[in-house]
Amino acid sequence: MTGVSLKVDIAGIKMQNPVTTASGTFGWGVEYSQCFDVNLLGAVVLKSITYKQKIGNPPPRIIETPSGVLNSIGLANPGIAVFMRETLPQLKAIKVPVIASIAGDTVEEYVSLAERLASEKQIAGIEVNISCPNVKEGGLEFAVSTVQVEKLVSAVARVVGHPLIVKLSPNVTSISDIARAAVQGGAHALSLINTLVGMVIDTQTRRPALVNKVGGLAGPAVRPVAVRMVWQAAQAVDVPIIGMGGICTAEDALQFIMAGASGVAVGTYSFVHPGAALDIIHGLEEFCVREGVKDINELVGCSI
Repeated sequence: MTGVSLKVDIAGIKMQNPVTTASGTFGWGVEYSQCFDVNLLGAVVLKSITYKQKIGNPPPRIIETPSGVLNSIGLANPGIAVFMRETLPQLKAIKVPVIASIAGDTVEEYVSLAERLASEKQIAGIEVNISCPNVKEGGLEFAVSTVQVEKLVSAVARVVGHPLIVKLSPNVTSISDIARAAVQGGAHALSLINTLVGMVIDTQTRRPALVNKVGGLAGPAVRPVAVRMVWQAAQAVDVPIIGMGGICTAEDALQFIMAGASGVAVGTYSFVHPGAALDIIHGLEEFCVREGVKDINELVGCSI
């Protein structure tokens, strides 16, 4: 026993430590049980669910870059009906909080998804993904307008039965304004950032490498942008924040926490090292012991 408390509370979602997974990088959570005990995490965030099945964009839809990946998956998932029937029962094996991520093409679809999940006790929270850059409809259409953000979030907030987390896009003029709009709409917490829009050109074919032409850049390259945006959002609103974007080590995670995040999410690096999240948990505890920090919450926003 180290005497250090890593427990955090994200809008009523009580986590044994601040480390969770980024939506779209951890499947349904149960897949990673083959690699490590996922019940050692603070929480598990599922891949985004849509109202109807999405097969996603055609390949190639993921390209490696020098400091991350550019992806254009397109929210591939089986849809809410299959999720409820086949995936939800499997989640009983996960004992830590499970956060469902929802995405839609219209406000009505987001509301319908929230209603379907409202009474599910296996779900501890709902993350509203308003920031996917890889779909033709919805996606960034909602994320870049304060009016649209508040309208969408308020509609979901009226029917949601769980803590409501809104996932923000970095592809905006003012993250502070968007954060305030989400909270005014009824968000209980925020998560940021989603991927930055980018492009890779294949110089041999002289064409974009992705069939969808552009994709979302994730990985260490986006971390300084993500830390800055978490820092700005934390000063703009008074709700818990889950920070993400290129987190690979405990040192990376600490930057987000000190910028104002109560929780952090590991995304792309899980593809490189499936057990990265556990290493980060251990690293956070070691830092606190070394620095004489008794409670991880003492570090939240200490750089502001």
